[in-house]
Amino acid sequence: MSTHSHQIESVLRRSVQDILSRGLNDPRVRGLVSVTKVDVSPDYAEAIVWCSVLPEEHGQLSIKGIEHASAWIRRTVASKVSLRRMPRLSFRLDQSLKKQAEVLSAINEGRRRDDELNTSRQPPQDQSPDQSHEQGQEPTS
Repeated sequence: MSTHSHQIESVLRRSVQDILSRGLNDPRVRGLVSVTKVDVSPDYAEAIVWCSVLPEEHGQLSIKGIEHASAWIRRTVASKVSLRRMPRLSFRLDQSLKKQAEVLSAINEGRRRDDELNTSRQPPQDQSPDQSHEQGQEPTS
């Protein structure tokens, strides 16, 4: 992908995030909505805007509300950004953060189990040779 595409994606991501952070007048859009990434088609005619919504239970409904307002969001972004062709915006729910959290949780659970297993397998500490000498026993040579 070209540098120009990356620049357009970055500008769109910031602009859409700015609009969403100010809020939409739609009761379906609830919770914290963050734009995680933007994918622009090679001909710059369409852009997929990936959004994360917290709490998760508001995700699907919030995306429907945002999708319903996509034409207004597109016009607002077009008035702020100077592009030759303003792409059509479609919004999708980004599940990657949820998957990352699940993977991190599984890793942490595995580490916790390993730690428990290692502590249960360790034999009791024997006396060191220095301790046996201190108790009055002669070291053997």
